[in-house]
Amino acid sequence: MRFPVTILLALFFSSGLSAQSLVHPSVGESVTTSDNKVKIILIDKKQNFSMHGSTYDPDINSPKSVHIHPNGKKYYVNSLEGCTTISYDFTTNRKLRVIRHSFDEVRDAALWSEPSGLFPWTHYSENLNTFYGKPVESTYSHAGAYLWVPYYRRSFDINAQDPSAVAIIDTETDSIVRLMETGPLPKMITTSPDGNIVAISHWGNNTVGLIDISSSNPADWKYICKLVVDYELKLNYPLDHSVDRDNGSGYALRGTVFTPDNKYLFVGCMGNDGGIAVIDIPQRKYLGRVLGMMPNVRHIVLSNGYLYLSINKGGAVQRISLEKFLDAASRLDGKTTSLSGWETAKVGTGARTISLTPNGQYVFAACNNASGIYIVDTETMTTIGHIDADSYPVGLDISSDGTYVFSTSQGRDNGGGNCVDIYKVEYQDDVTKRGCLACGGAMSDNGNECLACGLKLSSSPASEASSSDKPLDAGSDVTQASEGVQPAAATGCASQIMQAIADYRIILPTAAAVLALIALIAFVVHRSSRMKKSA
Repeated sequence: MRFPVTILLALFFSSGLSAQSLVHPSVGESVTTSDNKVKIILIDKKQNFSMHGSTYDPDINSPKSVHIHPNGKKYYVNSLEGCTTISYDFTTNRKLRVIRHSFDEVRDAALWSEPSGLFPWTHYSENLNTFYGKPVESTYSHAGAYLWVPYYRRSFDINAQDPSAVAIIDTETDSIVRLMETGPLPKMITTSPDGNIVAISHWGNNTVGLIDISSSNPADWKYICKLVVDYELKLNYPLDHSVDRDNGSGYALRGTVFTPDNKYLFVGCMGNDGGIAVIDIPQRKYLGRVLGMMPNVRHIVLSNGYLYLSINKGGAVQRISLEKFLDAASRLDGKTTSLSGWETAKVGTGARTISLTPNGQYVFAACNNASGIYIVDTETMTTIGHIDADSYPVGLDISSDGTYVFSTSQGRDNGGGNCVDIYKVEYQDDVTKRGCLACGGAMSDNGNECLACGLKLSSSPASEASSSDKPLDAGSDVTQASEGVQPAAATGCASQIMQAIADYRIILPTAAAVLALIALIAFVVHRSSRMKKSA
């Protein structure tokens, strides 16, 4: 039996059904924190949920992440489903270039590095380099000269079980100058503080890839090794229909961060019993996992002597001193150890990307389920306020002076999202003075040496190199290199229904809600596939 869309919508609205509200805040909305020390204002947005107004941007398509260039002159947005990376001018907010991740086996052959031998193909054998790439996160290298963008998967690999790829973009020309293979389903990517290594965590099979980028010539970059966190998943999914790869992917490796001395790499584990995997970089060795924090670790940040975590399901930000964490890590024997003493601030559910002000006083957290940006005061580790973001935020970045916050709302279940929100932040106190990443002590005038612990930085960490002052306004676990989720789109009538609902905040009185709800759910279930959300 087929129902006209207009009849279903009429049934839905006239029944008085109360649906979950989708949030689309207006430019100009603002919030002052409970202590009156911070004010955050939504000053602009780039949106593709409505074709009306000056904020409309058709290239925003399921934006996964946003990253401000170290020189503060522009920022980049990764549109997952659009298969594009978009650059914008930071001062004028003008679109500069749309970088399309579309490749042809013959045309783009010169872009590819030699295969490392670390990531063998097991399911596909032809036209491997003809595909669309779905960009996820990114990191800068070589003082911002290059932007590295890994792909969730190659478009033909419907279950993300064979090698994906990472594109290296020249940020002066905004063009792709190099392509390298990765393991299956890469998510987070980060650059070591000394600028010599790029690390990629693979959500798809419990592995981490390390790439030597010590040369200034992209042609010289090559894999060092592949490390395994406890065990490598054996992937053998069907090729004719998709399965849920966002769940059931082992430890679901996500957030990654190097220690300031380049000695260790920490990798967050969203799946199984969670924790943080620790890798010894000089030894090229996986040491084990540290537990004791809340499960479902999503993002990891180092700031002013503390290790900060976002806890997705629990809706929290946790922290512990880096010194205490390293002490626990030193006791790892290839298995696990538990660490107590974590400080916890409750934020909105679905805590995804976090970023801190330069002095480490405030944490900003993009909270997906709560459709908001939450602010945590780290002096008390309490949430002091939040402001609406377009449903459902995932990515976030903050300017180098802390005065601008960007968030990306990817959306899910064909609703919400498709928006980049841009906020201006005003502080009562100066938040620009950075402390030592390792201990929080005072830094030298040039910012390269800690006056307390003596840590010397050869270059500024990529994770800390964000924007300007004037914006919009072990053993068997190691494989040496050889020489040489996304939101599913509803279809047909179901898509029209969901889109009609998505553009409004629906708060209606109840009446014959139950019957209408049953009819609507039955229709959508019958006509559309199960929706997924990408972590």
